[in-house]
Amino acid sequence: MAACVFCSIVAGDTPSHKVLDDEVAMGFLDVRPLFPGHVLVIPRDHHVTLPDLPADLVGPFFGRVQRVAAAVADSMGAQGSFVAMNNIVSQSVLHLHAHVVPRTKGDGLRGFFWPRTKYRDDAHAAEVAETIRARLVRRSG
Repeated sequence: MAACVFCSIVAGDTPSHKVLDDEVAMGFLDVRPLFPGHVLVIPRDHHVTLPDLPADLVGPFFGRVQRVAAAVADSMGAQGSFVAMNNIVSQSVLHLHAHVVPRTKGDGLRGFFWPRTKYRDDAHAAEVAETIRARLVRRSG
């Protein structure tokens, strides 16, 4: 994946400010941070989206994300963190990555939150839930 900047970071060809580097994942400062301490956690191997990540890597990968979230909040004096990932839509680098952003009440972060919508009624919500449940059953069976 020579064209993938995150693969280039893993290979050591593109410099980064690493905070985590092990056999499963790398974590490094985002070059366009929302706040200082904004870290991107990526799997070392190239996977574009969360559904592409092999099942046996999901737990180990999110274990790293969890550790980074705790470290970011503690080290940056934040009250907590915001952890998010995009899958294709709004994904600026097509290599799976989790954003870990330090958060403090009143920090002004609003751009990550989108307009909320409502279900037409409870029947509509039940229909949507059933559609998702049915897909989960097909994928696991």
